[in-house]
Amino acid sequence: QVQLVESGGGLVQAGGSLRLSCAASGRTVSSYTMGWFRQAPGKEREFVAAISWRGGNTNYADSLKGRFTISRDNAKNMVYLQINSLKPEDTAVYFCAADLNRPWWSASTPNAYDYWGQGTQVTVSS
Repeated sequence: QVQLVESGGGLVQAGGSLRLSCAASGRTVSSYTMGWFRQAPGKEREFVAAISWRGGNTNYADSLKGRFTISRDNAKNMVYLQINSLKPEDTAVYFCAADLNRPWWSASTPNAYDYWGQGTQVTVSS
């Protein structure tokens, strides 16, 4: 079993930045693809980014490239999502997820992931 706990969300003004963190426990995630998703009210869960188990490869949703950066620290069992130049449309609950089976380039849909955190709310005011 893997437990994932996100943190770092909050209320921020448009143009600001946030760094979301995901702490994994119960089992090391150092050999798994990790991803970030987000879900706005009334919308489906949306892929944001994925990172390979070593951290050397990343994949981003095309519409989000340039402002989002996913990273990981396997020694700490942590995954991060840096978000810059925040926009009101970035308002959503952001989820961290672990994929035990798929490589990073094919892990861009929610059903690819095996474990999920509870999410952290990001609210961007205009």
